Amino acid sequence: MYNHSSIIGILLIAFIGCTSKNGAPSVSQVHVNLKIQRFEQDLFAIDTNHVKEGLTTLEKKHPAFLPLYIGNVLGLGPITDSNELAFTGTKLYLMLNRKPFEKAKLLYKNFDDTKNQLTSSFQYTRYYFPDYPVPKIITTVGPLDGLAPMSNGEPSPNFIGNDFLAIGLQFYLGKDFEIYNDPDYISQIAPLYRSRRFSKEYIVADVMKLVVDDLYPDSSSRLAFSDQLIERGKRAWLLKKLLPETHDTIILGYTGQQLAWAEKNEKSIYNYFTQNGLLYERDPILVRPYLTDGPFTRELGEESPGNIGLFIGLRIVESYERKQKSTDVKMVMRTPAQQILNESRYKPK
Repeated sequence: MYNHSSIIGILLIAFIGCTSKNGAPSVSQVHVNLKIQRFEQDLFAIDTNHVKEGLTTLEKKHPAFLPLYIGNVLGLGPITDSNELAFTGTKLYLMLNRKPFEKAKLLYKNFDDTKNQLTSSFQYTRYYFPDYPVPKIITTVGPLDGLAPMSNGEPSPNFIGNDFLAIGLQFYLGKDFEIYNDPDYISQIAPLYRSRRFSKEYIVADVMKLVVDDLYPDSSSRLAFSDQLIERGKRAWLLKKLLPETHDTIILGYTGQQLAWAEKNEKSIYNYFTQNGLLYERDPILVRPYLTDGPFTRELGEESPGNIGLFIGLRIVESYERKQKSTDVKMVMRTPAQQILNESRYKPK
């Protein structure tokens, strides 16, 4: 027979075991067998004097991914004897991209840390979404201009398929990588405010952004500004649930100084939106400056971050979560934006 103190002790231990110090649930019992394929190592191992034979051999190891990569990512068409471009184009590609491959080879020879972080993130994904199929992770070194748009138009360094998620390591070579700082690259592909995030610490967050986009594509672009704020805020909020140990600078893409400015001026930012009648504005020209990545938000000054709307949207959703107290992730994600705005009773200080 158990006495009351024993029962209380058991319940307390059970409660502590179910949550972490930051309030995240324990996922230690969620099994995830994450598979990593280092495709770029196999591709760049091909002898450029014997590309046709190399691709034929490689296709046996990557029967689904290689044709997709050569045909769609590199844009060279099918790997067939009648399509000489697949072979000559691959040879040229391997020769021209040797430098980013060698840099990636040096930085990511050991991928264990990133694999462990990804495994943890997919444990949280399966905790909240038990039926979500964990994709195999395929690392690549692809075109240096190969940023793919997500559902809201935001460019991603990675891309997702039916059963895989490919990481483009050419976009994680460190902000000082010489190609990122080439004037033509800055003007045509990735300005410095974007390429400063081309480093290792952003890999897992970028991957999980694709997972969030896969779970909840953003179709709010034609809605009122407040709806767009909150829909984007919901996705940032979910991203934080999948990455509970990740700092908001990574989640939001802000520098530390930009985040500090946003936190200090939260009330002023929201007042600016309300006083200028922006919350229910639908004109893309008028709302785009607050929902677009950039070095800063021109209307708010050079200390502000770009995409400031994401910060306010996240704060509104967090306020809603606190007011509801017993919310679950799926419920929040399917709650209409205006209901969240009304029930959050958001009043920044």
